[in-house]
Amino acid sequence: MHIVNIHEARTHLSRLVKQAAKGESFIFAKSGKPLVMVCALDTPSANQVKRLGFMSGRIQVPEDFDQMGSDVIDAISGDRA
Repeated sequence: MHIVNIHEARTHLSRLVKQAAKGESFIFAKSGKPLVMVCALDTPSANQVKRLGFMSGRIQVPEDFDQMGSDVIDAISGDRA
């Protein structure tokens, strides 16, 4: 992994960001001390199928889902009162 001092990073930031986006991670250093690692984000491509709601229509939530387990909770709470 490439180590870049702060001065060099200021001078060549655009080039460094392009390299990081291609997968070439690097580290910012100040006075030879590593401070920050820069790497590409793992983001979905434009044509990738979104996962949000992928189980839509396959799962049913019961009408009383907000009351499920209340009898157990009441029993536990009753023991502590």
